[in-house]
Amino acid sequence: MERKDLNDLEIYQISMQIGDEVWDLVIEWDNFAKNSMGYQIVRSADSIAANISEGYGRYFFKENRQFSYIARGSLYETKTFLLKAKRRKLVSEAVFEKMDAELTTLAKRLNAYIAYIESKLNK
Repeated sequence: MERKDLNDLEIYQISMQIGDEVWDLVIEWDNFAKNSMGYQIVRSADSIAANISEGYGRYFFKENRQFSYIARGSLYETKTFLLKAKRRKLVSEAVFEKMDAELTTLAKRLNAYIAYIESKLNK
């Protein structure tokens, strides 16, 4: 069976899109918000795709699983910063709801991907 290209992996595509959306939000913030929280939310959002790709590139299921766990941690870190951004009036309720829903969907798909990796480890 031929291995899929990383760009064909749905969780990778979604995580790349989320990273771009977070960037587009933060780039509009004032300098204080950018330099304090903006830097952290961009790093955590970009870390989701980065860890998915690093794990995928390792070619070993155990390492892929470990980097997927790290990606999941970054996803929840991003959700936390997104909530903080809403509470601090940096993003609107509508933007928060949209992005939170995208992150929740990604979390479910990432959990399914981790379960798939674990099924391969148990063979």
